[in-house]
Amino acid sequence: MDRLTIGDTMIRVELGDITQLDVDVVVNAANEQLAHGGGVAAAISRAGGPAVDTESRAWIAEHGRLTAGAAAVTTAGAMPSRLVVHVVGPRYRASHDNAAMLREAVAAALGAVVANDMHSVAFPAVSAGIFGYPRAAATAVIASEVGRWVRDHEGLLDEVVFVGYDLGTAEDFRAALGGA
Repeated sequence: MDRLTIGDTMIRVELGDITQLDVDVVVNAANEQLAHGGGVAAAISRAGGPAVDTESRAWIAEHGRLTAGAAAVTTAGAMPSRLVVHVVGPRYRASHDNAAMLREAVAAALGAVVANDMHSVAFPAVSAGIFGYPRAAATAVIASEVGRWVRDHEGLLDEVVFVGYDLGTAEDFRAALGGA
């Protein structure tokens, strides 16, 4: 499934570079220090330019470490999007409730999007990279939480895009979209 409509919100899957999408907000799979050294975070830092890193350091200086369930917001710098919402997903461990922690990160991102009066957002596979969350499981949790959130907050978002940087991730999001 490539797309799903819930109320007035279109949820779709796209294969490509999240940093090039024309959406209001790009979600960053961040670490607690907002140090954008690898994966999606590094791509966002490169594409956004110095503004993303400068604002991230300023956010940390003012607020301290970014904790699970919270979101940090910076401008998007040179990217087509207007803002970056940084969230920390779980580092996958069998002994933790990884799904609950990932749902919390997704909800925090969506809350920050709406709090900043934005209406379209792109999500990567948060936690599925260096944080070790199995990709198919992570995309299923992300899609499910987005679907729940959109139903509970009808009319606040126009579009949610799940972005797979490779075909496997896009296919996992497509499979997960049916559970949204």
